[in-house]
Amino acid sequence: MATTMTSGKIDTYLGAKAEFLLGFKSPKIAKERLHLPGPDFIDRIYSATDRNVRVLTNLQRMFGHGRLASTGYLSILPVDQGIEHSGGASFAKNPDYFDGGNIVKLAIEGGCNAVASTFGVLGSVARQYAHRIPFIVKMNHNELLTFPNKADQILFGTVQQAYDMGAAAVGATIYFGSDQSGRQIVEISQAFAHAHQLGMATVLWCYLRNNAFKKDKDYHLSADLTGQANHLGVTIEADIIKQKLPENNGGYLALNIGDSSYGKFDKRIYTDLASDHPIDLTRYQVANCYMGRAGLINSGGASGANDFEEAVATAVINKRAGGTGLISGRKAFQRPMKEGVQLLNAIQDVYLSPEVTVA
Repeated sequence: MATTMTSGKIDTYLGAKAEFLLGFKSPKIAKERLHLPGPDFIDRIYSATDRNVRVLTNLQRMFGHGRLASTGYLSILPVDQGIEHSGGASFAKNPDYFDGGNIVKLAIEGGCNAVASTFGVLGSVARQYAHRIPFIVKMNHNELLTFPNKADQILFGTVQQAYDMGAAAVGATIYFGSDQSGRQIVEISQAFAHAHQLGMATVLWCYLRNNAFKKDKDYHLSADLTGQANHLGVTIEADIIKQKLPENNGGYLALNIGDSSYGKFDKRIYTDLASDHPIDLTRYQVANCYMGRAGLINSGGASGANDFEEAVATAVINKRAGGTGLISGRKAFQRPMKEGVQLLNAIQDVYLSPEVTVA
């Protein structure tokens, strides 16, 4: 049986943030109002939906795999950055990951529930690995060769291709708030409906993209706007929502200044439904996922000098907020494989720790 990180080690990683994150006990939205992860999550939550038996089976494949098997939590390795951020920018730190086989190997060695990557990466090793770890095929991407660069997500393959390679799920990104978001919503809602018909689960990267969202703060990371993006994502029946960890709030307020009129909001979002604590901000994201009926996984962010500390802190925030797990890529694959495995395990240990509880 694999050893897990002790609560003392978690405290060490959190450092000065330990009491702030582990001692938080007064969320605006009580945990009793949420549908929380647990070993029975498929039976208790997903089985009540309109998903067919094959979708439930593939969800169970994902939730039942890796070190977090049968906990109700997910640890996913996503490596689509070779397209989203360019291969050179992504893999220069560790050229071994130009080889898609090493991406899947990292996910397996790291004890992940699933690996998410491109049609090309997963298709190149499907016969070797599709039966060994659940595949999430990322269907659409931004491309960075058009000059000047533009922010758009275009389909790189079909749902049928993902099904044929044995994928457990398909994933996609929608840039909510962008000029192309209307087209993307239609495309991905149709793709997700087809995926469900074929028995695959669906994972949606609910990202914001609009230059107007950058003002005194970067409101691409505000709880109110990302929360609404999540709410749109579950509306098109994403089974799992991927979202960046919120860093601020008040996006609607900032965009309704002067003569501007943007969206609709209620000021109780900022007083009754969330405080400025990161666990509360993340709980508002969970609330917008039908109070947790669709699992919220937060992204791990870019690699830097304090990857282990940041990854553990993000996992603590997500778990204590009522989230379903973490999807962390660059922090893991932009380092030697042994260290990448250690980082993934450190994340998973937060979800395995009985001392880290939902606030």
